[in-house]
Amino acid sequence: MQRNINIFLGLLSVFAGILFTLAFAPFNFSYLAPLALCLLFTAWHNTSPQQALLRGYLFGFGSFGLGVSWVYISIHDFGGSSPLIAASLTFLFVGFWALFPALAGYLSVKIQLLNNRNRSYLTSPIVWMLVEYLRGNLVLNGFPWLQSAYSQLDTPLAGYIPVVGGYGTGLLVALTASGLLAIVQKPRCRYFLMCALLSIWGTGSYLQSLSWTQAVGEPIKVSLLQGNITQDQKWRPENKLNTLRWYQTMTEAHWDSAIIVWPETSIPAYLSDVNDWFLRPLSQAAEEHQTSIIVSLPINNTETNEKYNAVMTLGKDTGNYKKTHLLPFGEYLPWQPISGLILNNLGMRLGLFTEGAIDQPLLKAAGYPFITTICYEDAFDELVLNQLSAAAFLINVTNDGWFGQSIEPHQHLQIARMRALETGRYLLRATNTGATAIVDPKGKILRQAPLFEATVLTDRIIPMQGLTPYARLGEKPVLIFLMILFLTLLLPNSLFSYLVKNKPEN
Repeated sequence: MQRNINIFLGLLSVFAGILFTLAFAPFNFSYLAPLALCLLFTAWHNTSPQQALLRGYLFGFGSFGLGVSWVYISIHDFGGSSPLIAASLTFLFVGFWALFPALAGYLSVKIQLLNNRNRSYLTSPIVWMLVEYLRGNLVLNGFPWLQSAYSQLDTPLAGYIPVVGGYGTGLLVALTASGLLAIVQKPRCRYFLMCALLSIWGTGSYLQSLSWTQAVGEPIKVSLLQGNITQDQKWRPENKLNTLRWYQTMTEAHWDSAIIVWPETSIPAYLSDVNDWFLRPLSQAAEEHQTSIIVSLPINNTETNEKYNAVMTLGKDTGNYKKTHLLPFGEYLPWQPISGLILNNLGMRLGLFTEGAIDQPLLKAAGYPFITTICYEDAFDELVLNQLSAAAFLINVTNDGWFGQSIEPHQHLQIARMRALETGRYLLRATNTGATAIVDPKGKILRQAPLFEATVLTDRIIPMQGLTPYARLGEKPVLIFLMILFLTLLLPNSLFSYLVKNKPEN
C-alpha cells in the first residue's frame, strides 16, 4: 500500500513540475504556479527527507524537462553535436537544475522534523524561495529561469514586483500555495486563511494602480530592427555584406526616429574590421539626421587577446558597453580545464569572451542616458538597478536565434518584462529573430514584432525618472526578511535543546 502511495506521489510530483512550467510563457496559465507548488508541498507533507528529496527532484525534472528543452536545439542544430550527444547534454542540464527543488524538499522536511512539524505550512515557502535565490544568483553565475514570480506578470501579484521584486513576489506565490494546502487540511482555520489570501491578492491588485515613476521628457519615436538572420547563416563570410546592407537600408528608411536599435551582434564582424569603412560613415549620417543608433558587435583587443560582446552608440553621443555578466558554457567556460577538454572532445566550439567592467558609464541616446543589457544579462535585476537613478529607459539587445522555433524566446521576453516593471521604465528590446518588443513601465507589451520575420518595429516611448521602492532598496531587505524567517524555524527548537541539556540539577 505504502509503495503504491509513493509511486502516486512521485508521478504527482512530475505532473506538478509540468504544470509549473505551463504557468510561464508562452503557455501563460499563470494561476497554475501556486497550484503546482501546492501539489508539490502536498507531496512533501508527512514524509521523510529522503522521499521529499526524490519528489522534489521529480518535480524539477518535469519542470525543467519541459521548460528548458530548447537547450537541445542550441546544442544539436547550431552547436553541431550529434543527436545522442545533444540529448545526453540536455539530460544532464535538466538533471542538474532539478537538484534545486530536490534540495528544497529535503531541507523543508528536515526542518519540519526538527520542529516536530510545527510551522510546516511556513517552512516550505521560505525554503523554496531561498533555494530559488541560490539557483538564480550563486551557482554557475546564476540561472534565474522559471522563477516563481515571472509567471505572475499578468496577475494581481504583479503589483508587488515594483515594491518587493521577484523574490518577494515569489514568496507570495509560495505562501499562496501553502495557504491553499492549509485550507484543505486545517478546516478550523479555513475562513481566516481564505481572508488572508484574498487580502494578499487584493492588495496586489491595488498596487497595480500605482505609478512609481514620472515622465521626464516628451515622447520619443523609436525603431527596433529585427533582421531575422538564422544562426547557421549569420557568421558566414559571404553573408556579411548583405547583412550590413539590410541593417543600413532599414536604418536610412527610419531617419525620422530619434533612436534606432539593432539586435545583439547584428554586425557579424569585429569592430576593427568594420569601423573605418562602415561604422564611422554611418555615425556621421546619424548625427546629421539627429538620430541615435545602437548597434551590437564583438570587440577584440589583439594586444591583450581579449574579446568582448559589446554595444555601441552611433551619432552625436558615441560610446560602447561591454557585457559584464557572461553566459556559462556559451561565452566562458567554468570548471576549467575540465569543461574545456570535454567540450573540445565533443567538437563544440564556443565563444570565449572577457567580462566588461562593472562601473561602465551609461550610454546615451536622443540625449538621455539608458541602461544597457546584452541578451542573458536582462535576467539579473542587479545589473539593471545599477545606476538606474540616472537612466531614462532600458535597452536590451538579444539573439535568441540559437534556440530556433522553441519556447525560449517567449520565456526570455517574459523575463525582460520583469525588468521594466521593477524599474518603472520603458524597455526597448531588439532581437535577431524575435521576440522584438516595446514594453511599458507596467511590464505590458505595447508592440511586438512577429517571430522569424525581417521587420522594423516603430512606436513612441516616454523617458522616465524616479525610483520604485524595489529599485531604491534592492533585494537585500527581502533576503534579510527571508533569512530571519528561516532562523525562526530553527532557533526555538535549538534553544529548547540547549536549555534541556543545561538544566540545573536540584
